[in-house]
Amino acid sequence: MDVVIVGAGGHGKVVLDILRAAGRDRPMGFLDADPALVGSTIHGLPVLGQINLIPKLKSQRIAGAIVAIGDNLARHQSPTAKLGKNVVIAAGAVVGPDAVISDSVIINTGALIDHECRIDQAVHICPGAALAGRVQVGEMSFVGLGCRIIQCLIVGRQATVGAGAVVIEDVPELATVVGVPARVIKTARPYLAESA
Repeated sequence: MDVVIVGAGGHGKVVLDILRAAGRDRPMGFLDADPALVGSTIHGLPVLGQINLIPKLKSQRIAGAIVAIGDNLARHQSPTAKLGKNVVIAAGAVVGPDAVISDSVIINTGALIDHECRIDQAVHICPGAALAGRVQVGEMSFVGLGCRIIQCLIVGRQATVGAGAVVIEDVPELATVVGVPARVIKTARPYLAESA
């Protein structure tokens, strides 16, 4: 059936990827509360208008609307994600739409990289780690087993996030953070000179 997606943000992109992968319903466009988005295009679909457009669309044979507001789990193997060379994505890992995974990255078993995250070179994301939308992880960082990182944060280059940590603020480069909430326990010397 023909559907529209309510919400043209990050989670809207997640829902669009899911719909396209499932192939059962046909997404026709987005609706969003932000009038500045109306008329723009997101992954090939137009932002048709605001939510109050639903009754008019229904009369034009749009059969349903899917609410896509908020951060939910993304799906595996998003076609809009970008993967570098020498990347390992282990069983059960999830990479969301518009994520960028650089060269020599490991995304280990059952890890979650949500929409629009950026993972720089030679990062290791351990099993069961979960990164909410728009998280950035600097090169050669280590993100520990089962940790959680809330949306829009930056983990600096060559940082270490300890197992089970819950990160609620940016992690400085070279820092090791542990605990709930995560706190800095030490700062290391760089492994290598900063990239030019």
